[in-house]
Amino acid sequence: MNRNSDGRHPADGTFAERGAARAERSLTGAPSGPSGTGPGHLGGLPRQRSAPTTTGQSAGPAPSPAASGPTVEAARLPAAIRSALRLLPTPLGTPFTFGYALVLAVTSYVASHADPAIVRSLHQASSTDVAHLVRYPVAVLFASALWIVGGFLSPYAAGFLLVLTALERRIGGARAAGVFLLGHVVATLATEVPVGLAVWAGHLPGSSLHRFDYGISFGVAASVGSLAGLLSPWLRWPLLTLFGSVLAEDLILLDDPMTNWGHLLALALGVATWPLVRRAARARAVASAAVRT
Repeated sequence: MNRNSDGRHPADGTFAERGAARAERSLTGAPSGPSGTGPGHLGGLPRQRSAPTTTGQSAGPAPSPAASGPTVEAARLPAAIRSALRLLPTPLGTPFTFGYALVLAVTSYVASHADPAIVRSLHQASSTDVAHLVRYPVAVLFASALWIVGGFLSPYAAGFLLVLTALERRIGGARAAGVFLLGHVVATLATEVPVGLAVWAGHLPGSSLHRFDYGISFGVAASVGSLAGLLSPWLRWPLLTLFGSVLAEDLILLDDPMTNWGHLLALALGVATWPLVRRAARARAVASAAVRT
């Protein structure tokens, strides 16, 4: 700041004058600072704000950025929880997945706590083997999708919840159900029809017509393949590589070749739906944006 040639501040006068002014202010209770300014104001600078104060109350120091850290984290916590909850089905957000999960939870409880002989009879009646498919194909295809091999805590149950929830949020419940049923029905028929033909040709025994075949794994595999097409490339290809390698390993082990081929077929069916699900996801996003505006 510029000074006069005699070393005095242009707005303050002599040192003696400043001392007398300070003494007078201390006796009268006038605010400190240059004349005509409030506390902390700079002389010679017009239009400065004054912070309102109340009698007997002094303005405390402004909170430091560090002090506001826990508050910021607390404000972020609900948003993080909401993001995590979006991974799970809800009655309003994903009604198809939520309702289906409740049904699977009930059947898993029955399978875990009912008499083993009763559970075996239920599984046999729900099996999509050739004998049942010939008699009542629609009923048995529906019934076979009500059970989870390994119960509600199996890996396929976790995959069902996460994958179907994500898929339904992007394309809607009806389309997500369509993808699931596509994999379940087509892969089931593709694996059972050759068994029936092999028995008819004499290459397999007649007992193959009654083998156990139930569960949701074909539908989950198709849903994984379909969802991958809606993800960014850095998520899409690792997901397909990891899931496909697990299915290929099961096929190499030859534990159940027909079922393992069915899993790979269902995954390919899900990939084949990419043009449809991408168009549905775009249409859903546009409709949602229009509702918000």
